[in-house]
Amino acid sequence: MFQYIIRRILLAIPVLFGILLVTFFLARMIPGDPCKAILGEKATQEVCDRFIHEHGLDKPIYIQFGIYMRDVMQGDFGDSIRFSRPVTLILIERLPMTLELGIAAMILAILIGIPMGIISAVYNNSALDVATMVTANIGVSMPVYWLGLMLAYVFALLLKDTPFWLPPSGRLTAGVTAIPFYEVYNMIVEPESIKFHILEFIANLYLLNAVITLDTAVLLDALKHMILPAVALSTIPMSIIARMTRSSMLEVLRQDYIRTAYAKGIKKYMVVLKHALRNALLPITTIIGLQLGTIFAGAVLTETIFGLAGVGRMLFEAITARDYPIVQAFTLVIAIGYVGMNLLVDISYVFIDPRIKFE
Repeated sequence: MFQYIIRRILLAIPVLFGILLVTFFLARMIPGDPCKAILGEKATQEVCDRFIHEHGLDKPIYIQFGIYMRDVMQGDFGDSIRFSRPVTLILIERLPMTLELGIAAMILAILIGIPMGIISAVYNNSALDVATMVTANIGVSMPVYWLGLMLAYVFALLLKDTPFWLPPSGRLTAGVTAIPFYEVYNMIVEPESIKFHILEFIANLYLLNAVITLDTAVLLDALKHMILPAVALSTIPMSIIARMTRSSMLEVLRQDYIRTAYAKGIKKYMVVLKHALRNALLPITTIIGLQLGTIFAGAVLTETIFGLAGVGRMLFEAITARDYPIVQAFTLVIAIGYVGMNLLVDISYVFIDPRIKFE
């Protein structure tokens, strides 16, 4: 298995290089002048010339790419043109938000989508099956930006005077502060060290940080703010998982060994969960891995709608401002996450079905 993982990682390198290459050149094909986008339309030509020279944008594009690849190989994503800060530090601040949102959305999609598919398959052609699949089809048809706005309108405005009110934006309520766990436990860490950045990254995962510090108030507040964006982002993956689960379960439930299990008098729920579901998990697991891409793609709109300071919103702002280093680094991080998730899915096959061997 170790050799298989190493081989898959090596095969992923050309893919990531291709993504970086395409992103690098496409970013520079975006219409508009980075100087005007960042400094404003009133910036003089002299100021713009100095700005472009300082950021190395006056060099031939192939030289810019060579310099960038050299820096990336050393773990340096460069400095943001807009913020004049290392992109790595911006990632440490922004990536935890997107990870929390993506994990929450995927958990919702799995916990709701798989039971929906199972119920629909077990009660095939019934009113319950029709209602479940109609719900799934509606869910997969609703754009994230429209659903997000509708959820915010209903739960933040129409229900503002009821117990069902939910915050439409932000990660925490004003006045609620998430104190980093390394400060709570008086951990001595040298500022700007690698260890400090790792601890800062973990602390920016507000839900995890609240659990570590046993801060119930922050935990409940962060969860409350997470509900609407997670629901909006999980709807499409949930619907696709439900439909795939139904299709896979229907195929398995028609097999001879399922009829044999029923003939032996095994209880229905045991047949469905122990025999049918386990053998239907391979395609379900595959589609769950693929939906990670949908989660990250939808995060761009979801974070913008709900005012969340994550990777998606920063990527949108960076594209608007022609902040090339951020666009390139954030796209690469998303690609690495997508490739990594597909690797985990492939590895999980051998545990789901022992007949599968790594080659």
